[in-house]
Amino acid sequence: MGSVQIVTTILAAGITAVAVWLAVRAVRRMVAVIRLGQPAPERFSDKGTRFRTMLTETVGHTRMLRWTVVGAAHWFVMVAFVVLSLLVLEAYFEVVTPTGGLPVIGHWVVYGLVTELIGVLGLVGITVLTAIRLRNRPTRPGGLSRFTGSTMWQGYFVEAVVAAVLVCGFLIRGFKVATDHFEFPAWATPVSHAVGSLLPAWSAGVSVTALVKIIISMTWLIVIALNVTMGVAWHRFAAFFNIFFKRDPGRVASGLGGLRPMTSGGKPLDFEEADPESDQFGVAQVEQFTWKGLLDFTTCTECGRCQSQCPAWNTGKPLSPKLLVLSLRDHAYAKAPYLLAGGGKDLTGEEKATAAQLAHMDVLALAEADRPLIGGAEEGGVIDPDVLWSCTTCGACVEQCPVDIEHVDHIVDMRRYQVLIESSFPSEAGVMLRNLENKGNPWGAPPNTREDWTKGLDFEVPRVGEVEDFEYLFWVGCAGAFEDRAKKTTRAVATLLHSAGVSFAILGEGETCSGDPARRIGNEFVFQMLAQQNVETLNEAFGDREPVKRKIVATCPHCFNTLGNEYGELGGQFDVVHHTQLLAHLVAEGRLTPVQPVDGGVTYHDPCYLGRHNRVFTPPREVLGAAAADGVTELPRNRERSFCCGAGGARMWMEERIGKRINVERVEEALSTGAKTIAVGCPFCSTMLGDGVTGKGAAEQVEVVDVATVLLRSVKGT
Repeated sequence: MGSVQIVTTILAAGITAVAVWLAVRAVRRMVAVIRLGQPAPERFSDKGTRFRTMLTETVGHTRMLRWTVVGAAHWFVMVAFVVLSLLVLEAYFEVVTPTGGLPVIGHWVVYGLVTELIGVLGLVGITVLTAIRLRNRPTRPGGLSRFTGSTMWQGYFVEAVVAAVLVCGFLIRGFKVATDHFEFPAWATPVSHAVGSLLPAWSAGVSVTALVKIIISMTWLIVIALNVTMGVAWHRFAAFFNIFFKRDPGRVASGLGGLRPMTSGGKPLDFEEADPESDQFGVAQVEQFTWKGLLDFTTCTECGRCQSQCPAWNTGKPLSPKLLVLSLRDHAYAKAPYLLAGGGKDLTGEEKATAAQLAHMDVLALAEADRPLIGGAEEGGVIDPDVLWSCTTCGACVEQCPVDIEHVDHIVDMRRYQVLIESSFPSEAGVMLRNLENKGNPWGAPPNTREDWTKGLDFEVPRVGEVEDFEYLFWVGCAGAFEDRAKKTTRAVATLLHSAGVSFAILGEGETCSGDPARRIGNEFVFQMLAQQNVETLNEAFGDREPVKRKIVATCPHCFNTLGNEYGELGGQFDVVHHTQLLAHLVAEGRLTPVQPVDGGVTYHDPCYLGRHNRVFTPPREVLGAAAADGVTELPRNRERSFCCGAGGARMWMEERIGKRINVERVEEALSTGAKTIAVGCPFCSTMLGDGVTGKGAAEQVEVVDVATVLLRSVKGT
């Protein structure tokens, strides 16, 4: 070992010791903060499925590759990062001796070939990612950037480190080539040999460059250890855990569908026994999120995919799912010293810490602890109320997140506390909630008019109890029973089912609201009241049928989602289908035959709660494909990237006062297709898009109708 190698070895050992010590301290702090969260025992179920899903999403990059170029570049960088770990380890042998290398595999030609290839592709990938970040920088002229609000220096720093370490790897190999100490042939490592042909035969070059490589790597580790909220770096480690512990690892593509139940102490809340002084009602403090919620905040990569797809953000609202998560993350870690020292408020608002403990606490942490979780700028709130109430719960954020952050669950948890404890929510929504409690529907219509839509039909609509048997229970829903446009869809579906010979029955006045708008706005109490009533009614209607024969067809995706994904928590096990699924089946079987193609062009808007939340994309298109003369003209944003109509999350009953109206944005997109018919599969979407078309002055040229209406016209030849 020469004098150069002695110096490089000592320096490498020194900076590594410092970096490792700081990294261990940072990890311990992060784990301590995450453990402050509430229990979530369901996250440990079905470990086999969780592990497979984690491998599929990380190694297979299934969510990232939806953004093809970015996903491919990121995959190569991810693989390069893994290989970098081996190459950095190899550098510790190279600082000791210029001929050093990894034991066992370090001399394999396959190792040389693979690392060469990954090094080249990693450099290409990191160059592409850097170029994309620069092209989409928040300060660029025109357009919204998904990086707005991201900590840009951190992204550039991480990308520069990856590029620098890869370059150092080729320089080390180049010096080995130049000094005739390289073990791999030119055909396996052409880039290394090309670099070597340009470098001098400097014997110490290998050790010096290896030291530089270690210093760069350990500097990266030191920087992220000193910045525990640096998600753009820490997600490389946290993402594996966050994906493993996602809410429902068996669901295709995302953790959407039903909402996470309201829990206290890790158990579902029973309102018959719950006490606000001893049970947690929603989330009022950051530590009242589950530990998975705190892991979510820690894992955010600041990539902004959620932000770029959010209908609120894209129409000038203050909500950005990314910025919401970052605000909660920064608040959690700033408040952590106070919480870890024993501070915090109990459910009655009393301080847990003693005066002696508070006297020695960090003043900045104490100041952070005094901030309300929800509040305006004058109150110093972490999340502004306008941010909280702008969400349509469309799920685009969760769908796009590459690390499975569950934004919607967190937003609804905060809404629950605001509604149930603070009684703080948009005033117009109060009318809807009162109507649900008093009339069993959000419109406040008399319950005895639920069957008025059947009047004028040329066949009798059977009621449960009036017929001995039926195959499907037709869940009409509140919109389908009371809203004029939705009634047309209800009549169309009933007519088509009757024409196809499908045996069905309705509950009539026995039906009440599914509870979806109450649950999404945060009023879990009203939801459970309505849901339990419906479960009891449905169980009685189906009698002793086994769950697979308890078939329900619903025209409203919100009812479809609630009955199918959320009633199971309350003892209601049903086989629920959307009417477009059943109609597609009947068309495929030949029981419904379109005879008159619909002209003028047809486009289809994917409802959030049918498509993104429940993956029903194909059946509506099959129905329209059979009924439309020219098939379906797709909207620019469709299927899992469909743009919300603006009505979800109980926004249907709240005024949209900030920014551009979401439904207008979607209607403009639909009008750009040139189609004369905008087909929908949701009564809320029908109302929102219909109003948007009218507002754009296009009602004479373009019609918004349900898929069932399009099919009925084609089947009837009118």
